[in-house]
Amino acid sequence: MALTVSVTVLAAVLAAAAADRPRLPPAAVAVPGALYLVLVGAVGYPAAETEVRGLAPTIGFLVVVLVLAHLADREGVFTWAAAVTARRAGRSPRALLGRVVPLAAVVTAVLSLDTTVVLLAPVVVATAARMRVPVRPHAYAVGHLANSASLLLPVSNLTNLLAVAATGLSFLRFAGLMAGPWLAAVAVEYALLRLLFRADLAAAAGEPVTDVPPAPRLALAVVAGVVAGFAVGGLTGLPPVVPAALGVLVLGGWRLARRTSAVGDLVAAADLPFALFVAGLSVVVLAVLDSGLQEVLDRVLPDGAGLPALLGVAAVAALLANVVNNLPATLALLPVAAATGMPAVLAVLIGVGIGPNLTYPGSLANLLWRRSLGAHAPSPRHLTAVGLVTVPLTLAAATMALWLALHV
Repeated sequence: MALTVSVTVLAAVLAAAAADRPRLPPAAVAVPGALYLVLVGAVGYPAAETEVRGLAPTIGFLVVVLVLAHLADREGVFTWAAAVTARRAGRSPRALLGRVVPLAAVVTAVLSLDTTVVLLAPVVVATAARMRVPVRPHAYAVGHLANSASLLLPVSNLTNLLAVAATGLSFLRFAGLMAGPWLAAVAVEYALLRLLFRADLAAAAGEPVTDVPPAPRLALAVVAGVVAGFAVGGLTGLPPVVPAALGVLVLGGWRLARRTSAVGDLVAAADLPFALFVAGLSVVVLAVLDSGLQEVLDRVLPDGAGLPALLGVAAVAALLANVVNNLPATLALLPVAAATGMPAVLAVLIGVGIGPNLTYPGSLANLLWRRSLGAHAPSPRHLTAVGLVTVPLTLAAATMALWLALHV
């Protein structure tokens, strides 16, 4: 009975997240659903409180990074970067794709995948339309790299932040181990997207971009300083939220002083309802795990740190992400993978990072990407058709790179 009730609540929460309707935000389902499961005894109050307290620093960092990305966008960072990218591409759609891919990969790694799909994706689509080249390959590049390129840093993806504590790795050690998988994923995605969309990339651009707005030097310097702060924090133990918060104070204070932003804008950018959604979802997933799912995952997830085991872990994580979304999949798999060891946890991250490129429900970033693209969003059928080509090969390449990194 507890499993049935917990799974029903989880299904309702995921349905609300997939629908993404203003009148019924996901938090309005996740938080009451979590409270209901506590009241009926599907999960104990002490366990639920411990879960939320443990996630609080991660959620707080996510809120700060969302505000930082918003401020960088308002300063023109993404518009400037897209214009520079387009100018260097000249009249070649292939060259544009070859520059959009690393741009999306870097933005995802440094400012998180949500920044890529919400802020960078519309700018890239508008740039491609302005150049009068096919939008589709470049839209796919941003969407796919938002997932696949979120492997590099703990700050690149909420799933990474959730897993760092389970791995016991420092910021720099995590980045060192995941650099190989990140590079492999980006390279394979680029090669496959170029192959799949070769017809779209064959024609010359109708109107090359020649004018570029002035570089937003302050914003670029602040973002660079925040990234440097992440690296220093990895050596000194300074939490990553500290350099991110300092970046928000500098850019936010600058914009508030000039009255180009209001406090309300910053509060809206923080997306506090999403923070509540994550907290509520964590309790719902905990209830499902305690009701029997954890025993199933214990039997299904391969043991060991050999290449076959890591490939199996990544595959299970990718499949589960497409069934229940990558965030609950991560919450469900982490306790099991952590018992196996650090390599299994990193393989889970590869699975829940790359796997969502197969379906829209695979990640919350996919749903945001679809909303950002509007009329340019691919159909679910086409998205899955492309994902069936890219996901298995990218997953295998990144996992093999992880195995190599663990043995260097």
